Amino acid sequence: MTSAKQPSRVCFQLQIDPARLDEYLARHSPVWPEMLAEIAASGRRNYSLFLGAGATLIGYYETDDDAAAQAYLAASPIAARWEAEMARFFVGLHGRPDQAATPLTEVFNLHDQLTASATNESTTP
Repeated sequence: MTSAKQPSRVCFQLQIDPARLDEYLARHSPVWPEMLAEIAASGRRNYSLFLGAGATLIGYYETDDDAAAQAYLAASPIAARWEAEMARFFVGLHGRPDQAATPLTEVFNLHDQLTASATNESTTP
């Protein structure tokens, strides 16, 4: 019996230069159509960016293979051009934003815990 691999949930944090926040937001409304296509082609889905206090940016996406998605975008000339233009908006970043962001550790997921709870209940005598 083969079990389906769970998609990876990836969350990351970046710090936007507060002096450039308005321009950063404007650049994302909308993102270049060709960059949107590259993100989708990489296998990333359910991708969102959230703005927090002090111009902290939190990103989230799901993918079946994050290493493959990273490799795809690393080799993409479109992504390289987008990331080169976006790099100036970030503080303390060394490298391309899509590859140098600080990953966050997931500590809770409702779906996973409900699924585990239901499984445990069905196997309890």
